[in-house]
Amino acid sequence: MGDAGEGLIDAESRIQERMEELERERSEARRRGVTNPAELRARESLASLKLARTELARQLDATANERRRTQIAHAMSEVDRRMAEVSAAIPV
Repeated sequence: MGDAGEGLIDAESRIQERMEELERERSEARRRGVTNPAELRARESLASLKLARTELARQLDATANERRRTQIAHAMSEVDRRMAEVSAAIPV
């Protein structure tokens, strides 16, 4: 019981530390802040598109059906196009 309890406490403390770290990152991002709401939306959109592309790549690796692979490849091309479009709209 002692070892299991210690493991649970360790896991709980790691989760708490990670939550605190995320909160610090969020507060720093707010402090640095993007004052332009359109830029903020564009950055969030880009992050969502990157996540979608990662998921599509995972699906492409896991799919054997050629029709589905073609669909996924087309979807990835569309995501890439949108990512380029959004990236161009974000000031450097």
